[in-house]
Amino acid sequence: AQEWAEHGITVNAYCPGIVDTNMWVEVDRDLGAINNVGEGESMKAMAAGITLGRVSRGEDVAGFVSYLAGPDSNYMTGQSALIDGGMLFV
Repeated sequence: AQEWAEHGITVNAYCPGIVDTNMWVEVDRDLGAINNVGEGESMKAMAAGITLGRVSRGEDVAGFVSYLAGPDSNYMTGQSALIDGGMLFV
């Protein structure tokens, strides 16, 4: 962020939690096989640890990325933002 600031470029990162995508469907399937539980059960267990009670959807992340790419974030730089619904890794 410091290197690009003189050019008027902001640099930020977004850190999504569990997003309901094909990748996480595969993760759920693999964890289910390892833990001998049915399809969807691993994802359900992970969602229980998220403060908002669900995994995120693509549009949850896309909305924040749009904010970062837009003019309203012009004074935000050098930051990493968690977009995870309040998920805690314990």
